[in-house]
Amino acid sequence: MAAARRCTLTILTLLMLVSQALASQVSHHRFHSEALERDYPYTLYLPDGYHDTGLDYPVVYLLHGSFGSDRDWVTRGALKEIADRMIRQGRIPPAVIVMPGSQSWWVDGHNEPARTAFLEDLLPHVEDVWRVVPKREWRGIAGLSAGGYGTINFALERPELFAAAAALSPASYYPLPPANSTAREHAAFLTPDNRFDADLWQRLNYTAHLDSYLGQDYVVPLYLSAGDRDVFDAVGHARRLQAALEDHQPGQVPLEVLSGGHTWRVWRASIGPALSFMFRFLQPPLEEPQGGR
Repeated sequence: MAAARRCTLTILTLLMLVSQALASQVSHHRFHSEALERDYPYTLYLPDGYHDTGLDYPVVYLLHGSFGSDRDWVTRGALKEIADRMIRQGRIPPAVIVMPGSQSWWVDGHNEPARTAFLEDLLPHVEDVWRVVPKREWRGIAGLSAGGYGTINFALERPELFAAAAALSPASYYPLPPANSTAREHAAFLTPDNRFDADLWQRLNYTAHLDSYLGQDYVVPLYLSAGDRDVFDAVGHARRLQAALEDHQPGQVPLEVLSGGHTWRVWRASIGPALSFMFRFLQPPLEEPQGGR
């Protein structure tokens, strides 16, 4: 009887080790950014099998909110658990998810050139170091609140880079942020004498990119979501954006209104549908060609 128990325990231990060996991985990284003149942090999700399959993967850049960090989506957003479950259920293909950190609302603001660092430093770094397909059809972008603001700006300004996007409770306020928005106290938008720079906001907001986006042929399908009790009226602002884009991309700007406020409860509930939407347009993993990484 004791021998049987020992055998059972040995088998369970082996199964646990195998499960851990095949599990997805979350890790934290830094590299030197020329634009920022400092290290650029990012958190990385690698799907189960990344190190063994020899595949090149689609990549989603997932942006945090105001005064947040690259670790928020894992520590508060349950990103690993949600992505693991969706991949296991076949709702999305295995993918690499990059969660970068920004101190400037993803714009070249008064405090640092976060937009330039994202486009010119982070994207090339990721595509050089990790096995992702460096083409538009395999590249998506998403984010919450200020990260939704950044997502919309990047998608409309550089539609040739992204095949799909998702903005959760996006802080893309028009014409200006509401009085209670942290944008009004963030260093990205504060002048040297500590005043909110309304002119800079308007120059950097998505409306500055809208005409050029609507005048070209690329379409970036965009999933929008917000809580029905959002204190910044994210639903109203999202509806304005949806109306502006609908003629350019009919049926490809869905807005999901959830029960809740401007909170992680809403963002955890909507990241799954956001990923499902995006992967209707992003391509699945590719077999790595000979001579690749």
